[in-house]
Amino acid sequence: MPTATFAAGCFWGVEAVFRQITGVISTLVGYMGGTLENPSYQAVCTDTTGHAEVVQVEYDANQVSYETLLAVFWGNHDSTSLNRQGADVGTQYRSVIFFHTPEQETIARLSKDKLEKSGQYYAPIVTEIIPAARFYPAEEYHQQYLEKKGLSHCSI
Repeated sequence: MPTATFAAGCFWGVEAVFRQITGVISTLVGYMGGTLENPSYQAVCTDTTGHAEVVQVEYDANQVSYETLLAVFWGNHDSTSLNRQGADVGTQYRSVIFFHTPEQETIARLSKDKLEKSGQYYAPIVTEIIPAARFYPAEEYHQQYLEKKGLSHCSI
């Protein structure tokens, strides 16, 4: 199964959105894009590790396209907000598409370009599109956090 990795703010809410998509086989929250090996949540929250809070999405490409996953990504966070989503501030909350294949990179760049040209936003899109790096799963208590708490989404 192909994998997609997205950073769009606090990983709890991002994961909850992707878990609702038909064709998404599994999700796992964690950290990517930084320099610290085996980071903890506490370390990432210091805003010094370079890691972003991410959701790794395993999906069935026969049921859901990468383009659809990108549409969900774009539609569920503020891609014009640099290093923050709502009250959450820091580089760990930045907007990033981590691509796993050259095809994903091409599709992501075309998607971003189309959105930029749409005139939907008054500010530039700050989302990074960069190669996937080593993924570090977050601690177990973060996995499906909202579901465990009986919540369907985060409120900002």
